[in-house]
Amino acid sequence: QVQLVESGGGLVQAGGSLRLSCAASGRTFDTYVMGWFRQAPGKEREFVAAISRNGGSTIHADAVKGRFTISRDNAKNTVYLQMNSLKPDDTAVYYCGAGRGYRVTTRLGEYDYWGQGTQVTVSS
Repeated sequence: QVQLVESGGGLVQAGGSLRLSCAASGRTFDTYVMGWFRQAPGKEREFVAAISRNGGSTIHADAVKGRFTISRDNAKNTVYLQMNSLKPDDTAVYYCGAGRGYRVTTRLGEYDYWGQGTQVTVSS
């Protein structure tokens, strides 16, 4: 089992940047595919980005491609989401998830563990 704690959210103006972090407990972090999802008020949780166990493969949602970058540091048990050129539509609670599968995936149901989320608010 792994416990996840997100941090780095906040209020930023449109065009600004934030870097989210997700710290994982335990010694098996490198056995999990990691992903970032977000949920805006009244909407379903949606995929943002995911990264393979060794960091060699990533997927980014079309809505964030070219602006957001997922990365991980297995020595620090941490996954990051660098968010640049933020837009008001990026406003949401951002969650990181850990999946025990072997493939990088966009599918919500394939993530087994979740953090509590961190709020990102982008003002216009």
